[in-house]
Amino acid sequence: MPPPTTLPKAPSGTDPASPGDHPTERVRRVLLLGATGTAGQATAHALLRAGHEVVCPVRDGAPDRTLDDIRLAAGLPDAIELRTGDVTDAHSLQHDVFRGEHFDAMVSCLASRTGVPADAWAIDHRAHVLALEAAGQAGVRHMVLLSAICVQRPLLGFQHAKLAFERELIDSGLTYSIVRPTAFFKSLSGQVERVRGGKPFLLFGDGTLTACKPIGDADLGDYIAGCLTDPARHDRILPIGGPGDAITPREQGERLFEMTGRKPRFQKVPLVMFDGIRSVLGQLGRFNAGCAAKAELARIGRYYATESMLVLDPRTGRYDADATPSTGTETLFDFYARLLDGTASVKRGEHAVFRESPGSHDRDGTGGIDGR
Repeated sequence: MPPPTTLPKAPSGTDPASPGDHPTERVRRVLLLGATGTAGQATAHALLRAGHEVVCPVRDGAPDRTLDDIRLAAGLPDAIELRTGDVTDAHSLQHDVFRGEHFDAMVSCLASRTGVPADAWAIDHRAHVLALEAAGQAGVRHMVLLSAICVQRPLLGFQHAKLAFERELIDSGLTYSIVRPTAFFKSLSGQVERVRGGKPFLLFGDGTLTACKPIGDADLGDYIAGCLTDPARHDRILPIGGPGDAITPREQGERLFEMTGRKPRFQKVPLVMFDGIRSVLGQLGRFNAGCAAKAELARIGRYYATESMLVLDPRTGRYDADATPSTGTETLFDFYARLLDGTASVKRGEHAVFRESPGSHDRDGTGGIDGR
């Protein structure tokens, strides 16, 4: 399937989508994909708080791992029903996940772990297509998809894969809500320990090349859950960020130094670093699949070092902070404070591109196939 080259459009454009209570509250039976990832965990809790019945398929990664083990590791409450199943297999989706039962809605926080093309097309596209087909047979009438704001300017394989499924969902006839969040807190926290340990904060350029409106897991989970009952979020592509103004990497660093009581120290990292890595690995990748995958990771790293995670104005080709909607209450700096006092922690999965690099967004911030 050739990758798409244009963005899908909702019938009436994107929606500012302010949070709040709405008059169409109703308990729904929801199938949640990717529940063991950070965004998925937060969404599971938010769906329960809203009173919905939640069923989550999980991968049985080890023969001695029980559902209780998975529940405990993911921090999922007992009220959520876990089912072992393979979302990449049509038969397993039918017999192990949906089981011939009725569901009102399906919510997906599922994404590929690495972002390399083969992985992305298998998970971000194909697995979602299979789940959509099974959902239609289960009576699902509404799907909420956690996508990514970076698909506005698709230059990478995983972005094309995400866009291809967005189109499939829009054309499916189901009510849809496509949520495109900006950067996640965990994606912008890789340098907290560097600064606390007396190391310089790494920057590309002068640290003002990019900006974002970071959003926390809990606020994103509440927003996703709200899509089920808010008509203003139906049949919409929904870019969303967290509260407050857009912030640059330099502003993140300055605030971290202030919060840790350390003298600001910045170290500039040349963008050509990515270009050199990509060139060498790209050549080697002609003969070695592992090198080809690493070359793609370098392309991903460069993308996030140079592109803002904000709404893209199609008329000007520029990112617009004012046009990027906000939701929630927790800011990135609130989260930094909790990291520094030990009341919060960051679980960084294997899909993190550069764990301490500036601009790293854990690719698009979503979890892996089993919600990593």
